[in-house]
Amino acid sequence: MPRQNPAAAGPKVGFVSLGCPKALVDSERILTQLRVEGYDLVNSYDDADVVVVNTCGFIDSAVAESLDAIGEAMAENGKVIVTGCLGKRSEIIREAYPDVLSISGPQDYASVMDAVHAALPPTHDPFVNLLPDYGLKLTPKHYAYLKISEGCNHRCSFCIIPSMRGDLVSRPVDDVLREAEKLVRGGVKELLVVSQDTSAYGVDLKYAPRLWRTGMYETRMKALCEGLSELGAWTRLHYVYPYPHVDDVIPLMADGKLLPYLDIPFQHASPRVLKLMKRPGAVDKTLERIQRWRAMCPELTIRSTFIVGFPGETDAEFEELLDFLDEAQLDRVGAFAYSPVDGAKANELPDPVAEEVKQERLARFMDRQAAISEARLAAKVGTVQQVLVDAIDGELAIARSMADAPEIDGLVQVQDGREAGLVPGEFAMVRIMGSDEHDLYGEVEYNA
Repeated sequence: MPRQNPAAAGPKVGFVSLGCPKALVDSERILTQLRVEGYDLVNSYDDADVVVVNTCGFIDSAVAESLDAIGEAMAENGKVIVTGCLGKRSEIIREAYPDVLSISGPQDYASVMDAVHAALPPTHDPFVNLLPDYGLKLTPKHYAYLKISEGCNHRCSFCIIPSMRGDLVSRPVDDVLREAEKLVRGGVKELLVVSQDTSAYGVDLKYAPRLWRTGMYETRMKALCEGLSELGAWTRLHYVYPYPHVDDVIPLMADGKLLPYLDIPFQHASPRVLKLMKRPGAVDKTLERIQRWRAMCPELTIRSTFIVGFPGETDAEFEELLDFLDEAQLDRVGAFAYSPVDGAKANELPDPVAEEVKQERLARFMDRQAAISEARLAAKVGTVQQVLVDAIDGELAIARSMADAPEIDGLVQVQDGREAGLVPGEFAMVRIMGSDEHDLYGEVEYNA
């Protein structure tokens, strides 16, 4: 829950935020509107007059977590407003908790506010309830997620996000750039660009040009990145599909205008399995492009996610996936054993993989990638890396390099961080002295 503001005297709202960074941005927008209208945000059920729960509903474990959070809020408080992805499946929520005050889907900010107003009318005092112009953030002050679009035009057979969040709806580029400008002005040092499909940004708007500052920018990924590069903050791209025009942003990375980092969900490497997933399947071309990207920008970090044990996946196709790992030499990788999602087309596919086989394949996959990651990190020992400090822990500074997104990647543990005077939210140059399969260890070279 958000930190309580003891100076505020308005009606009190508790807030529970679950799910992905896109959902986190939804939470930030709701919280900002609550504060604009004079509500006090509190961090305990006992202090709250009403509790809002922003849910996730993508996979079964997320549904269970969301239902548990709703149940806890009902038990501890009793006045609960539910929103988010699971809200699209309201019958599940109503069956478990028929007395919740309201249920709405993702991005439905108006319905959330209407429910809050009904349960707890606002008492806004514009002379007391002031906000920074970038709104309230749930991340640390020095980084922020920048959501550039809603929804997705893909129909991957394992995914129900389009049924929850709809088709792609891009934000105009000038709107995004103005928000980014406010965030940087407010102290943000790293912008994490998120969407369901960052590469498709602007296709629904026919890449319409818009005026920002003194120039025209098309509503497309490359132009957005060019604008963001003017702000002097780290800019990190997430959820990038490997379309050909991704090539256009690599020179920006090579020139230091954009973090040399791509988060690309490849999901598999067997053409047949990718076809079953309804994903792009040109694996040979993907490997060629990875090689070309690295030739253009040797510092490039590539992170990806994969699904093992997809229905119909054979032993030979799983071996294709392991061979892809060996060839691609990806820096950061996450993987999941396939889990049926209620409403997904993949549930209808024949030849499901036995659970014990899925878990055995997942273990083999992660062992193979761990060796690759460990070797790629070991190659950085002896180099000097720019890092962004997230926290001080005893004598250590806990930081991240350009290769490390918050929450999902590794860390740089700076051994003499406190002694060197490092503080959260600031940059430093660190000489790397050691590594393991996840993290780097170093000492301060100088403050950046």
